[in-house]
Amino acid sequence: MPFPLRVGVLRMGAALLACAFASAAPAADMPPHAVQDPHYGDGLFHFYQEHYFSSITTLMVSQHFERVPHHADEAELLRGGMLLSYGLHREAGEIFAALIDKAATPSVRDRAWFYLAKIRYQRGFLPESEEALARIGKTLPNDLEGERVLLQAQLLMARGDYAGAAAVLGTQTTSGAAGQYARYNLGVARVKSGQEKEGRALLDALGSAKLPAEPAKDTSALPAEEFASLRDKANLALGYEALQNQKPEDARHYLERVRLEGPQSNKALLGFGWAADALKDAKLALVPWTELAGRDGSDEAVLEARIAVPYAYAELRAYGQALDRYNDAIGAFERESSDLDESIAAIRSGKLLDALLGGQPADEMGWFWSLDKLPDLPHAGRLAPVLATHEFQEAFKNYRDLQFLATNLNHWAEKLGVFDDMLANRKQAYAERLPKLLAQADAARLGGLQQRRETLAAELTQAEEATDTAAFADTRQREQLARLAEVQASLQQAPADADTDLARERARLIAGALTWNLAQDFSGRLWDAKKALVATGAGLDEAQRHQAALAQAQRDEPARFDAFDVRIKALGPRLQALIPRVAALQSEQQKDLQELAVTQLQRQKERLAEYTTQARFAVAQLYDRASLSSSADHANKP
Repeated sequence: MPFPLRVGVLRMGAALLACAFASAAPAADMPPHAVQDPHYGDGLFHFYQEHYFSSITTLMVSQHFERVPHHADEAELLRGGMLLSYGLHREAGEIFAALIDKAATPSVRDRAWFYLAKIRYQRGFLPESEEALARIGKTLPNDLEGERVLLQAQLLMARGDYAGAAAVLGTQTTSGAAGQYARYNLGVARVKSGQEKEGRALLDALGSAKLPAEPAKDTSALPAEEFASLRDKANLALGYEALQNQKPEDARHYLERVRLEGPQSNKALLGFGWAADALKDAKLALVPWTELAGRDGSDEAVLEARIAVPYAYAELRAYGQALDRYNDAIGAFERESSDLDESIAAIRSGKLLDALLGGQPADEMGWFWSLDKLPDLPHAGRLAPVLATHEFQEAFKNYRDLQFLATNLNHWAEKLGVFDDMLANRKQAYAERLPKLLAQADAARLGGLQQRRETLAAELTQAEEATDTAAFADTRQREQLARLAEVQASLQQAPADADTDLARERARLIAGALTWNLAQDFSGRLWDAKKALVATGAGLDEAQRHQAALAQAQRDEPARFDAFDVRIKALGPRLQALIPRVAALQSEQQKDLQELAVTQLQRQKERLAEYTTQARFAVAQLYDRASLSSSADHANKP
């Protein structure tokens, strides 16, 4: 089987968002991108907190009310990425197509189509992936171009067109991780398309490559463990291809290069044993088969090894040991079959999903699901191969999403009553406060205050033009001016004598001093008066705005209350229609998920039954052989 594209720990929605800002320059050289609309930042906050449902709902509400004008395309691209992550690839494709055709640069357009094709391939939508791949131009950077070629080859191999895949991969010159996977897939494609010699040469070069002694400095290269796994896979493919072509010596050579501990080790041990058997060396075959037979029985290769070991003993004429091993294998198969029955019963009772959900809180719909430990169920180890399949994980993710939606809908159904009460309280508060506010507005008499301000403004202008210093006298100075006027009036009526003249001189000096002081303070007091007049005007303007808002509220608020009331009443039937629909879908998904797991376990039971039948048949042959041998010995006796 061709090796799948390497999937990193990458949020595809984030990758699609990043492609909107991508250019030919490295990411490190890209300028920082400021968020200008707070509501867009709110959606991004939830996104990077991995609260994807909150992010997409917040974003869609902001788009509905046109709150993200500076980030309209970016918000739409982010929404498309999140829709894609939830499996709504058609809706997401429409969004991307609209954005790409709108005004995207060739570089952005090609990256968007590439990521769309990649995600469609990973979700199993192969025709849609091919359609997106065909739209990519020639502006992809080298690293993505290598992945594009590899993806195109994967799609061709998925359709069985190995010759076409080999032709595509033959043009691949990219180094690093993409290049190593491309060479592996090219080798597989050439072998399957009839070019065995060329394909084996490519796989042999990869299978004989030395493992790095330390982490590679080149960040584009495969990590050591991943490279070792790819190397083992190449050797395993060569080994089994040699076995099929009746070349056991070549098969042993290739399979010996597979690590003893690794994902491919079980199949390699099994194949090595069959290669030894093909060479008529049953004793050599016992070595890998015995090692393999002691491993976890959930692997099909281990089950086969458990009947291959007694087969090898029988080939060595150790019939007693062969019989014991066959009987042990039959007992083990029957126990494992019984264990599988218990697991199937637990799954059908719903315990599997309950156990899985117990360790996976569904407070948010998420894109990725990881299982840290097996569920607490009877013989949970038998479930590991089932839980590891992509099909089961995708189905379980959908089930979790449906559970979240059911909880969310029930939560909102309960909230509708609260909203109804809130609206009633708002109406009551509005009815109680409005008369008081209207009374306060009437008491303020803004029209009279505005007229008074205009009068004061005219007086201030007149005083400034006439340089009327007395107009800005403070209270004490006004009292002094009044007393001075009274004194001067009295002195004018007094008879002329020395004392009166002296008093008049003193009054003149006081008047001069007072006039001097008023003149000195005139500029400052004029500025303060103007400033106070401006502040008064601003206050009056603010009061008038409040009065206008109050009048507007009198007109609009009842209509808003009515709109909220209509919306709340309309949401009730919608929720009541959605809740049973989601519940039905959840029940249906639960049954499908359980049957998916049961089907996988039933296949394990069928394999066990097949191996049990083979073992029983072999036991019967051993008994027949022993019976014939005993009859022959009895006949030969004198």
